Amino acid sequence: MKIKMYHYATVSKALDDLHEKGFTYDFNLNEQDIVKCPEKYEIEHIYRYEGNSDPGDEAIVYGIKCSTGRRGVFVTGFAANSVSEAGQILINITTKDGRNR
Repeated sequence: MKIKMYHYATVSKALDDLHEKGFTYDFNLNEQDIVKCPEKYEIEHIYRYEGNSDPGDEAIVYGIKCSTGRRGVFVTGFAANSVSEAGQILINITTKDGRNR
């Protein structure tokens, strides 16, 4: 499956769009599940938010589907010092086997 990447002016617009598409679960609340079993997750959408002047404002919003069928979102910082362990795993998933190149 090809990952769809979008650019929006705000994180909230990306989250609203994903919610309309049925991505209603907040994976940030249970990010250790992603860390423990990354093979259970498939990224279907990526929304990248870039701050106008502060690189610290950059974020990535993922639309994720779990092998259980649950669909939801995960939001992480884009700067190297703001990426959580689960966020790094999701970045690795997007680049694995050239899926997002």
